[in-house]
Amino acid sequence: MTTQEPQDRVYTLYQQGHRRLAAGNPHGAAAALEEALAQQAADDQPHKASIHEALGRAYFASSQIQRARAEFERALELDPSSDYAHFSIGRCYERQGRLGDAAKHFKIANALADHEFYKAALERVLSRLSTD
Repeated sequence: MTTQEPQDRVYTLYQQGHRRLAAGNPHGAAAALEEALAQQAADDQPHKASIHEALGRAYFASSQIQRARAEFERALELDPSSDYAHFSIGRCYERQGRLGDAAKHFKIANALADHEFYKAALERVLSRLSTD
């Protein structure tokens, strides 16, 4: 039996987390992704925004909105140009009823990338804000 290099182990756990998310198992995904982050820390590897984004997705899918937002914010610290992190933070704020904060992040996501679902999210939140 061979032992994996630490970076290979992190990647394996990251892939496992993605597969579990795709299979509709956000709790299992979170466990694998949390382990990937722990492995990175133990090996003094730099943190990767992609792992934090995936963990945020897993938390969001399991209705752990505060934890999800914290992971997306960490991803944004690591990669300030991440349109997806901004979009996801916006979704967290929207879920919490903080529509002004959601609109801010949806606007940034739209400025960074041209995706229909970013536009739809911004329009949805702005519409809700105008009726409040």
